[in-house]
Amino acid sequence: TPSTSVLLICDVQTRFRPLIHNMESLLHTTKFMTSVAKELEIPMVATQQYTKVFGPTIPEAFADPSDIGTLCPVFEKKKFSMLTDECSSHLQTLSATNEGGETPRTNYLLLGIEAHVCLQQTALDLLELGHSVHVLADGVSSQQCYDRKMALKRMEQSGAWITTSQSAVFM
Repeated sequence: TPSTSVLLICDVQTRFRPLIHNMESLLHTTKFMTSVAKELEIPMVATQQYTKVFGPTIPEAFADPSDIGTLCPVFEKKKFSMLTDECSSHLQTLSATNEGGETPRTNYLLLGIEAHVCLQQTALDLLELGHSVHVLADGVSSQQCYDRKMALKRMEQSGAWITTSQSAVFM
C-alpha cells in the first residue's frame, strides 16, 4: 500500500545511459513510477554512484525532473548498496514520520542499475533487515542481459518479489 511503501531509484545516471541494455525502457518505467509515486504520495529516494565519475541522475527518468533533489532526495554513494548511513537514516525518518509512526514503511519498490551489483546488494541488505522488497523487472537492467537475468533469479531466491511496474501499481 502507498502508506507502507518507498520507491528506491538506484543509480540511473547519465554516464550509464549508452552502456545499459534496454536503457530507454528502464527510463520509461522509472518515469512512470515517479509519476505514480508522486500521485499516491509514496516517498521516493534516489542514489548516485560516485557522481563525479558517473554524472547526475538522468532528468528524463522523472515525470517531473524538478522532483530530483527536492521531492526525491538524492544520496551520493561510493559503495554498492543504496543503504549508506545517510540514506538509511533518511529511510528511518520516513518510517517514523509516516502517519504518526503508526504504520512503518517496510515495502520497498526497487528499480535502477546495475541489477547484478548495486540493485542486488540493496535488495539483499533490505531483506536482511526484514523488509519486503519488490523488484520491478521492467525497471532494472545491467550492461549484459545475462547479468540481469542472474541477478533477478538470485534476488527472488533470497526472498524478493520480482514483479512489474504495472503489477506494483495495483498491489
